[in-house]
Amino acid sequence: MDSVPSIPESVSRKQLITEAMVRAGIGEGLAKAVTEFTGAITDNRHEHYTVISDDWRISNSEGYARWFEFRMKLARVLLENRAFAARMTTVDQLPIYQWKSPLQRCVQILKRHRDVMYEDNPDSKPISIIITTLAAASYQGETEIDDALGRILSTMGSLINPTSPRVPNPVNPAEDFADKWGDSQYHHLQLEQNFWLWLEQAKADFRTIGNARNLELIVEQAQEKFGVSLGREGLDERLKIGAASVSVTPKSHTITEAPAKPWCRADD
Repeated sequence: MDSVPSIPESVSRKQLITEAMVRAGIGEGLAKAVTEFTGAITDNRHEHYTVISDDWRISNSEGYARWFEFRMKLARVLLENRAFAARMTTVDQLPIYQWKSPLQRCVQILKRHRDVMYEDNPDSKPISIIITTLAAASYQGETEIDDALGRILSTMGSLINPTSPRVPNPVNPAEDFADKWGDSQYHHLQLEQNFWLWLEQAKADFRTIGNARNLELIVEQAQEKFGVSLGREGLDERLKIGAASVSVTPKSHTITEAPAKPWCRADD
């Protein structure tokens, strides 16, 4: 757990952030709701570290989580069915960890693919907040993971701005999650180039696996691209009715049977 001291932001600054969110295309109701969680945080590199100042850094991790939940809720019918199965009256009564929304799964899949791709060069890999933000902004409520993944991969690149902020924080549009891309201090890591390299590789790899009907190819790709061993037993039988599905539970990397869509897997 990361902890940092903070104080509530002023009403006037919250209003400015709300207006910036609305200009960025977020509904006014959602903008006001998430802005209420905005705080000012300490930074020991700041010259006014020991004194409460108007130019303290802004943080709103709780607001970001609420924005992400809003994006997940675009799959409303799916989440309502899961709440009903859990004997909950509404989706909001269902704990977030039980939502298992297509958006959550897609973020887990993309992060796992990135981790394996950059296993030998972790400092240059695309950071999680950029992947999560672009995936959530791209998602349009698809109920099937492969449909959601296809939309996300085809859309997320177009959401990157040509000038700063390149990848704005949705709950504080003035903050750039990709600020290190143009920072000379990180030039040797080629962060922007590595993001685009990863995105194009992800598109190619998911296209290969999604179209695969060959057992050996699926097993090989699962190992190479995601670092998991896919059991062959029964897989060839499932291939007779459609592409294989792979689901990896968070952290454990164990293989379980998944719904009959090309494949899905969950990771951190």
